[in-house]
Amino acid sequence: MIKFVLMVNKQGQTRLASYFEWFSVKERTALESEIIRRCLSRTEYQCSFIEYRGFKVVYRRYASLFFIVGVDGNGSDEDENELALLEFIHSLVETMDKYFDSVCELDIMFHIEKAYYIVEEMVSNGHIIENNKTNILKPLALMDKYASSEGGGIFGSKK
Repeated sequence: MIKFVLMVNKQGQTRLASYFEWFSVKERTALESEIIRRCLSRTEYQCSFIEYRGFKVVYRRYASLFFIVGVDGNGSDEDENELALLEFIHSLVETMDKYFDSVCELDIMFHIEKAYYIVEEMVSNGHIIENNKTNILKPLALMDKYASSEGGGIFGSKK
């Protein structure tokens, strides 16, 4: 089960943090800072899997962003496949690329609600529920269409 999804820039600043299990703010801050420090300090030749405080952490760098996924690593009844998590990260990036036309850090910063929406469409309650880019982006396209016809709104336009 996925416990958290993080998107972090090369300087270690968290751009998106989505948790699927409750952590206090203090725990989140400590967890994020330590995991980010560990991921950023590794070279591109090292493995993309680490274990930290009972979590299996899988990460991948795309351009200037690190996509980090944490799962339960305490040997629960269902072990998570690290390669499947790498594939999930790749699918997440492809979906964001399709929506934002080559996603970058600024897209996530200025359209954070849409980035969260994409993550929440793909993961529910810590389980991957959707991997099809078309199915994920269809509701966003409808929201963009509605927002452009109404002249703005809560979701605004994508560009």
